Amino acid sequence: MKSVVIVESPAKAKTIAKYLGVGYEVLASFGHVRDLVPKDGSVKPDEDFRMLWEEGEGSRKHLSKIVTESKKADCVYLATDPDREGEAISWHVLESLKERGVLKQGGPLVKRIMFHEVTKGAVLKALDEGRDVDEDLVDAYKARRALDYLIGYTLSPILWKKLPGIRSAGRVQSVALRLVCDREDEIEVFESVKYWSVGGLLESEGKKFRGSLREFEGKKVDTFFFKSADEAERARKRVESGDFCVTKKESKSVRKNPLPPFITSTLQQEASGKLRSSVSKTMRTAQSLYEGVNIGGETVGLITYMRTDGTTLSQEAISSLRGWIEGAYGKDYVPDSPRIYRKKVKNAQEAHEAIRPTDVRRTPEKMLSYLNSDQLALYRLIWQRTVACQMSSAEFEQTTLDMKDSSGDLVLRSVGRVLKFDGFLLVYGKRSEEEEEEVDDEKERRLPNVEEGSHPKVLEGLSEGHETKPPPRYSEASLVKMLEALGIGRPSTYAPTLTLLQTREYVSLEGGRFRPAFRGRVATLFLRYYFTRYVDYDFTANFEEILDEVANGKRSWVEEMRSFWEEFAKTAESTQGLEPVDVMSNLDKMMARVIYGTDDEEFIRKERACPKCDSGELVLRMGKLGPFLSCSRYPECRHARNLDEGGHVKVGEGDDYPRLLGEGEGGEPIYVNRGPYGFYVQSGKQEEGEKKVSGKVRRASFPKEWGDPEDCTLSQALKLLSLPRDLGEDPERGDRVVAGLGRFGPYVKSGVTYVSLTDGDSVFDIGINRAVTLIAEKRAKSGERVLGQHPSDGEDVVVTKSRFGYSLLYGGERYYLPRGMDVETMSWEEALEALEAAKLKAKSKPKAKAKKGKGKAAVKKKA
Repeated sequence: MKSVVIVESPAKAKTIAKYLGVGYEVLASFGHVRDLVPKDGSVKPDEDFRMLWEEGEGSRKHLSKIVTESKKADCVYLATDPDREGEAISWHVLESLKERGVLKQGGPLVKRIMFHEVTKGAVLKALDEGRDVDEDLVDAYKARRALDYLIGYTLSPILWKKLPGIRSAGRVQSVALRLVCDREDEIEVFESVKYWSVGGLLESEGKKFRGSLREFEGKKVDTFFFKSADEAERARKRVESGDFCVTKKESKSVRKNPLPPFITSTLQQEASGKLRSSVSKTMRTAQSLYEGVNIGGETVGLITYMRTDGTTLSQEAISSLRGWIEGAYGKDYVPDSPRIYRKKVKNAQEAHEAIRPTDVRRTPEKMLSYLNSDQLALYRLIWQRTVACQMSSAEFEQTTLDMKDSSGDLVLRSVGRVLKFDGFLLVYGKRSEEEEEEVDDEKERRLPNVEEGSHPKVLEGLSEGHETKPPPRYSEASLVKMLEALGIGRPSTYAPTLTLLQTREYVSLEGGRFRPAFRGRVATLFLRYYFTRYVDYDFTANFEEILDEVANGKRSWVEEMRSFWEEFAKTAESTQGLEPVDVMSNLDKMMARVIYGTDDEEFIRKERACPKCDSGELVLRMGKLGPFLSCSRYPECRHARNLDEGGHVKVGEGDDYPRLLGEGEGGEPIYVNRGPYGFYVQSGKQEEGEKKVSGKVRRASFPKEWGDPEDCTLSQALKLLSLPRDLGEDPERGDRVVAGLGRFGPYVKSGVTYVSLTDGDSVFDIGINRAVTLIAEKRAKSGERVLGQHPSDGEDVVVTKSRFGYSLLYGGERYYLPRGMDVETMSWEEALEALEAAKLKAKSKPKAKAKKGKGKAAVKKKA
């Protein structure tokens, strides 16, 4: 009897294979094996949202092995991750097995199994608890996938057409971006308020302590009571000259309870704060701990599943923790009854355990020699938090002293507390002695033993100025926390969402905080203006609730999608006729405060006036490389003004373009200018409205790595305009060798052979000998060789190898050969046949794109 077990990752497959031994074949699906066909029309609203799936190119070989082994098996266990996404992967594998005829009559039995920790006991137990794939969970996955697809494939093309340079929109992505942009708006309009705090440094029995002023001249002192330095100074002098008596001393016992065990978001937040670990790095490290680590020759999963929003622990885990705590620290550290934590996460969906060690006996100290530094640090954090959550509370004695001066109208208050029993702080959260000395929170200070009626001595009055600060920009951890609080996204989506925002260049991470790029703010403003509902926090969170009800079998996913699509399609259709110039006009008005840094309409009006033609005004434009201001009379007036990445201008400083740098050797003017695709240098003058004339006007892009175009010099411009340089003849093949600057940086080229230059070679100084050496090395490395001369024109036909396989180079073009073709034994006639076939295949691609475009139009019209 043979069984096949299918998991997601090869690392987990190796671990589980060792547990199960003979009779089991453990295979990895390598994540999702199918996805929606990546083109418009793959979700069909008019056909009850029928979805067109395809197997990924990289998944086919893994699926082939799964199919081959499953045909020989009596039972197939689908053991993908224990969450909604894992259920979807199991369903996709099941559907692929059906489509390939594996499950026809007499085929293997298929069971879905789940385990939350990669341990032998958990895996063996799961094999006895097989079930069918949960169709309700799959329906919830389909609804989410269809929703994300329809929003993305509907909004993204609208953004491309109306806002050049804006690349995509998505359900969770756009809401996360809105959070970052809204916070930036708060920061920019924030007006700080100055205030002062007043207190005194006192001494009793040789020990110093602080008191803060709580009453002044009979009035209660709150945070903003002292609004000027003079008021605060008068109060400080009163405190300094006062004679204070302790009128009230109150002591009470205060208990502090441990925090719940980690869920995905709290682990990400704590790792960010304590380990300075990014969200994606934390998840990668946690994945490695979950899938298994080699410990003494045995591969063991050290933690439970790391994508969870449940804070519960199994009874077995709680019993194990309580027993270990009593044995290690004593009975006093074990509470009378187990601590039970309830979910507090909005829209928490999975009935998973919290993240915990699979065996509490594997202490961080015992794991020192088996884990790398990142793994050890994260494991220690998880282990400590889990142990602490089942320990006794910490107990403090908190003391409050009220001290009144002899005049009766000044009251100082001191609050401090002393740790009486450390409880869970023994493991998690206790400060070191050095940290205790530096504590500034008044409740954490230690007070001397001062009795009522005593008179502490005032050593000096204290006054300190403060200023309210704007809310901080979101860090990765705080943005995840906010998304979680709003019920947006899921444990599995946080890390990819934050990564996507940066990949799309909608935000940048500066000093560990997210700052929105101007394109991100424009995209958010566009969506809020034209698609208000779909970037609304409540809409996104409410749909998560609907998905949960679908997963629980309480709603129909098709009905919910139909309700969403009817309204969304109408909104999308209403934007189709919008002219980009009208869209930009609206955004231009709404972004004026950001661009000019003020709401002063008169100031903005003056700044908008075009300094070149005096009759136009500067308006916002979006190029593929970012935002800029352009004269409204373009192309008659070509004046443009640069904006930085945040979309701000340097108020009062002109940045007129084109800017004359000087003259070339022939007396022609040399300029630096800005166009829709970035900065460039230009030789020769181009009159207003005149199109570029070959030979009269030459241009070269200004490289980003050269710094600020404002600092471009005449010598730099002349260097750029000298490219490409003709270095001489290639002695091997007779082609001209040239050096130039391309989209991927500096290069040398001979015929079809390109070589990127490294830091050691300059495109402006490299000579023919060095260039020929580099080209020869490139040809040798890639196995590049001439097969012969094409009979039609005598040009070389060259074969070469890259990471994508073998290809033929001819006529300045690259033609990829089919995988598996043996180029070593290929005859010249076979090479010509392969070349013609590849050329025909290349010619057919534009037709496919045109057909794809027609499909888009048809779908939109239908919608």
